[in-house]
Amino acid sequence: QVQLVESGGGLVQPGGSLRLSCAASLSIFTSYAMGWYRQAPGKQREWVATIFSTGSTNYADSVKGRFSISRDNAEKTVYLQMNRLKPEDTAVYYCNVANRNSRGSWGQGTQVTVSS
Repeated sequence: QVQLVESGGGLVQPGGSLRLSCAASLSIFTSYAMGWYRQAPGKQREWVATIFSTGSTNYADSVKGRFSISRDNAEKTVYLQMNRLKPEDTAVYYCNVANRNSRGSWGQGTQVTVSS
């Protein structure tokens, strides 16, 4: 079973930065593409970013140029560096295996609130 624990969220002013972390209990972590997703109240969960086992990355247009996904295979951790945050970035952020067929349950997520 896969366990994912997100952390690092909080309250930040527009234009500020946060770094999210996701600790994964994957026995073969290095083989998986990992992703970050977010869900705002009243909206569907949306994809934010993906990092492949090769280190290649993809980003949603809404965060491109502002967010950066990275991974530490030794620590089995995925990160999301978020810069120049906007109020519309407010959401609960989740990490998971990018391949739908390899996913278990979603974790608790971590709340990011961007407000002045």
